[in-house]
Amino acid sequence: MGKGGLALPQYDARRTAGRHTGTVTAVIPAYNEEHRIRGVVEAVKRSEAVERLIVVSDGSTDRTYDVVKDDPDVFALQLPRNLGKGGAMVAGAMQANTDWLLFFDADLMGLSPNHVHALLRPVLTREADMAVGIFQGGRFLTDLAQCIAPSITGQRVVSRRFFLSLPGITDVRYGVEMAIGFHARRQGMQIQSVVLDGVTHPLKEEKLGAFQGGKARMRMYYEMGKYVVHASRTNSGSRRAAPAWHERPPY
Repeated sequence: MGKGGLALPQYDARRTAGRHTGTVTAVIPAYNEEHRIRGVVEAVKRSEAVERLIVVSDGSTDRTYDVVKDDPDVFALQLPRNLGKGGAMVAGAMQANTDWLLFFDADLMGLSPNHVHALLRPVLTREADMAVGIFQGGRFLTDLAQCIAPSITGQRVVSRRFFLSLPGITDVRYGVEMAIGFHARRQGMQIQSVVLDGVTHPLKEEKLGAFQGGKARMRMYYEMGKYVVHASRTNSGSRRAAPAWHERPPY
């Protein structure tokens, strides 16, 4: 159980051993995104490649859950308390029964079905073990942020088996993208970047105001930094700290 979070079921990788079949579940973790979540949901729904769409309202205090709960094409999950991004992603992944997880942030602007297909293509054609989406042509500040730190993008496709076997993933909060990348590189996975032309998102300061947005940004950087320290210690320590999943996805 994550600190201050929900008790999630034990994941057993043996239940999904075997070949990937190309089935995809989209998981959208969301916290207080009632005004933006619908646009992301509609873009994903129009993609025929996605078998199931799960929205996880991470203890939201606004109408995020209400906006999507009655949509017959969406499985909406309301967490009773805020677990952080990592915990919300795990909660959604536990409800999936497909080989691949497609993650999108809930505040994206400019997302289209073409972007969904482009991000899925490398893994469904077996060109890569993971695909990550990089903003380009949306707005200068978000484009710049992706150029500086492309590994922390929230837009990605990853094997469900791999994701759910990552140690401590429920507790890393905003460090979740760094955790995924760290363990993927450690396992020698092939990662392909995909340009999401015209996609962007609002800055925290735009959503929350200068003061609260700045606090949220500092908290995000703190959680990322904490994971970097943890990963560095793990990497320099015993090999016994390696994740449970030791093989490339069986194709």
